[in-house]
Amino acid sequence: MLYFISTPIGNLKDITLRALETLKSVDIIFCEDTRHSLKLLDFYDIKKPLKSYHKFNEKERVADIISYLNEGKSVAVISDAGTPVISDPGNVLSTALRESGAQYSVVPGATAFVPALILSGLDASTFTFVGFLPEKNKDKDALIKSVETHPQTLIFYSAPHDVNKDIKYLSEKLGDRKVSAVKEITKIHETAYIGTLSTLEIEEPKGEFVIVVEGAKQTSKEFELSEKEHVELYIEKGYSKKDAIKQVALERGVSKNSLYKYTINNEQD
Repeated sequence: MLYFISTPIGNLKDITLRALETLKSVDIIFCEDTRHSLKLLDFYDIKKPLKSYHKFNEKERVADIISYLNEGKSVAVISDAGTPVISDPGNVLSTALRESGAQYSVVPGATAFVPALILSGLDASTFTFVGFLPEKNKDKDALIKSVETHPQTLIFYSAPHDVNKDIKYLSEKLGDRKVSAVKEITKIHETAYIGTLSTLEIEEPKGEFVIVVEGAKQTSKEFELSEKEHVELYIEKGYSKKDAIKQVALERGVSKNSLYKYTINNEQD
């Protein structure tokens, strides 16, 4: 059995009893940074073989991990902080395990975006977790375009050297919305910076950040349109027919299937 195990995002005491029991029971632990993970394991007096598993060797390690499982060994996979797979290495492995029929489970626990959302004071009833912005501008623009009209609160991860640049970029693409940038979650210097995208700037940023952005306000003008006109509006903005359907369905609270008739020729009544 393989276990994806959540580890603390700051405070070493934020780990579950089940996580500790599982880490003590496995034969080997794969982790992002062996030196970083050793601090956690030493804190709880857990002595297990450690092997690196990070974004630069993820594909190569998959075969090794499956080999261990085939030998009957139990394996744990952890990231430096939080839950593996979620904006951390692990997705390639989980896909390979599912395809191979290998057994795996998840030992849940800490993740940064939930406390950040609560600390932001923004609407937490529905939200869209976006994660880190891509490095390439083309990919970044495409990602933001897909969520720019979401009425749900948007959640991003950002490194300290990127946070002000990311806030400025989001301001340019999303307009001036309420925002919270949260750092050092669960640590002594935990801070939630509150402002708007056009004005917020972090002085000497340190630590990983979670940026929480207010969702798009729905304009009455859009809802004065018929469903067909609403779909055509997004197509005119450059959306593909599929993406236009998806966006209108989200905004109007209807099924995508009910809207497909409007894009067969883009001329039907």
